[in-house]
Amino acid sequence: MPIRLSVAVLMVACALVRAVPGDAQDGKSIALAKELTAALDGAKLDSMAAREMGTEDGFVAALYYPGSQLLVIAATYTAPALLKEKIVLKQYKDVYLDLNAATAPASRRVIEDLKADGLFAMRPSPRDPFDFYTKGTSARVPFDGDWKKRKISQDEYMKVFAEADAEYARMLQSLLAEAKSK
Repeated sequence: MPIRLSVAVLMVACALVRAVPGDAQDGKSIALAKELTAALDGAKLDSMAAREMGTEDGFVAALYYPGSQLLVIAATYTAPALLKEKIVLKQYKDVYLDLNAATAPASRRVIEDLKADGLFAMRPSPRDPFDFYTKGTSARVPFDGDWKKRKISQDEYMKVFAEADAEYARMLQSLLAEAKSK
């Protein structure tokens, strides 16, 4: 009986591990987050800001805590000239704070990359922190792999993850373009 129970537990564990395919966890943001953090480390910077690619009044900014967090925000700003000047003056933290406080909430997108390693639909280990995504005035979405707790399907969860990961990749590309221009 104990052997059968062990086999059953092992089969359930394997099914849970396969619940989110490995390829689904390999987001577009992973390589870009590594590239940005390497650029920030190399330049000895703890923040970065840029105009959001493809927009006139959109901006993106990041706060970097080496080895632990990359907090990235993007939003439109009603006085773009002010933020452009702050970017030229390398006042990146001020841009982050302005985007966080003085923007239209509906335009704001926030990524909390808690290991500064890109977004993952699920962390490999339950002890690893998980990432968060907030879009506009919607609720903050944790990427902890527990879609049942949020009463949504796995497909819905993965759709939100894919949207967040694509958004994060665009944000990182804008920041990388600015970092490379310095």
